[in-house]
Amino acid sequence: MKILITGGAGFVGSHLADRLLGAGHKVHVIDNFATGRRDNLTPHANLTLVEGSIADVAVVDQAFANAAPDIVVHAAASYKDPDNWVEDVRTNVLGTANIVKASKVAGVKRIIYFQTALCYGLKPLEQPITLEHPIRSTGSSYAISKTGGEQYVDLSGIDYLSFRLANAYGPRNLSGPLPTFFQRLTQGKPCFVMDTRRDFVYIDDLIQVVMKAIDGKGKKGAYHISSGSDYSIKELFDATLKALKVKLDKDVEVRPRLPDDAFTILLDPSATERDFAWKVSTPLETGVARAIAYYHAHGISQTFTHLKAMDGAPAAKAA
Repeated sequence: MKILITGGAGFVGSHLADRLLGAGHKVHVIDNFATGRRDNLTPHANLTLVEGSIADVAVVDQAFANAAPDIVVHAAASYKDPDNWVEDVRTNVLGTANIVKASKVAGVKRIIYFQTALCYGLKPLEQPITLEHPIRSTGSSYAISKTGGEQYVDLSGIDYLSFRLANAYGPRNLSGPLPTFFQRLTQGKPCFVMDTRRDFVYIDDLIQVVMKAIDGKGKKGAYHISSGSDYSIKELFDATLKALKVKLDKDVEVRPRLPDDAFTILLDPSATERDFAWKVSTPLETGVARAIAYYHAHGISQTFTHLKAMDGAPAAKAA
């Protein structure tokens, strides 16, 4: 098949591109490299890369004309600066509208979208969170704009799947607590962890679901990609220490969560497990060790978070 991936040089998009190219598909990537890395993509005869923003309708229309895609995987998103509301709207809302319009013109069979668990709000009404939970995306510009994008995908009338994600982690990931822990620990800087729990899913497990979706699995609408278990941020930190073979002189400081910070954000993956015949298979320690090996080999120049951290040190937030 011919598959167009927006944000294809980013964390999720590049892993998917690798898997698709390995399976013999033709892949077109659009990326502006705001958070993607050029070394995430290896040149390949079946890979075409377009550098540009999905907010630029001319870039999008030309890419679709050249790619004539069967499937669109919309992984591009603005998230690097939680205060840059304008860029969030440009990329996550306007950019998505451009992608949807171009998909309609191109006769795309299915759009695969990635949504944030923050669409359920900073204080979910239930744990685990089911797909019936109301949308309450008022906690951040990222959640508001990603939810707007999801609604435009739904409005299109095109067959689509919106994957609402747990915290994805693994090689090439530059957002969230894990790369920040690595960066600070390897530079001898202090860390703290919040007294919270989060749902982590390893990138290879996530990509398995997306590949099944590209092959036609799943019914139109939303699904959760989640481990179905939550882990304390302290557990993630301890797995990082183990992978780095680092021993601290004293235990890491565990700080109480802020008033607006949920103790846990745990997604219910039962519909995904049923419709995709899928379950996570990568233990947390294994996934963390693989991510740390990547950070050692490739380095980290900067890390990102969807919400503000405190005191410049890592705070754990939902995907």
